[in-house]
This record gives sequence, C-alpha cells and structure tokens, in this order.
Amino acid sequence: MEFGVGSVVEGKVTGITKFGAFVSLPEGKSGLVHISEIAYTYVNDVKDYLQEGQEVKVKVIGIDDSGRINLSIKKAQDPPPRPAGGPPRQGGGRPGGGRPMGFTGQRKPAEPATFEDKLKQFMTASDSKLSEMKMSERKGSRRGGRK
Repeated sequence: MEFGVGSVVEGKVTGITKFGAFVSLPEGKSGLVHISEIAYTYVNDVKDYLQEGQEVKVKVIGIDDSGRINLSIKKAQDPPPRPAGGPPRQGGGRPGGGRPMGFTGQRKPAEPATFEDKLKQFMTASDSKLSEMKMSERKGSRRGGRK
C-alpha cells in the first residue's frame, strides 16, 4: 500500500514524547503526530489524549526530503461543530455565578478564531512588550548609568 500526502491510514501509537507521538504505519513505516495535530483543542500533555499501543486513524500531511512522515489525527476526522452565536451565559460560566476575583469590569477582547489570528495577536503583544522593555532600559541608563 503506497501512501502519500493526503492519505488517511490506520496506525498504532508506538511512543509518546512531550512534543507529540510516534505512530507505526503499514509497510513498516512510521511517522510523527506533532502535539498541535492531535486534537482541535489545546493539548498540554500528549498523554491526556493518547497511550502507547492505541490504534489511531491519521492523515499524512507531509513527507520531507529525508522521508520523515508528518501525520495529523485531527485532520483525519471532521472538525467539531462551532457553537451557535447565542446569548452569553449568565454568571460568567462560573459555579455559583458571580464575578471572578479581581474583576475590573473591563471586557476581554474576543478570542481570535484561527491560528494565524492568534499568532498575529501574540506577535503584536510581544512587539509591544519588547518596545516597552527597551524604552525602560534606555531611561534607566540615562539616570545613573555613567559616572
């Protein structure tokens, strides 16, 4: 069975690392499912989702020049349905309702929808913090840096 990018095959988890899981494939081949390709939700620990010996359906998403096979579990299945845009939950979704400690009354910006949006938001925040740090370093060196 020859498989290439886009193929969906069955495999068995043979090893788990902090960055993903190795899966044995037909014909004695193996590939890696990166932690970001395990589930449609955030995966903090691979072991919360997979165990060695588990049978999984994977999609081949890439084969590099060295012959390493990149796999995805989440792309081998249909994405979960998006929640309908209904009214917000009462009580902030917290048991017992009410506001969390330290609530300032300011609204949190809407969560970015795609990975690219999240990356863009992260880069913007990172650039802003970096600029602030550089400015504070410059101010500190002007005050008492030289004698």
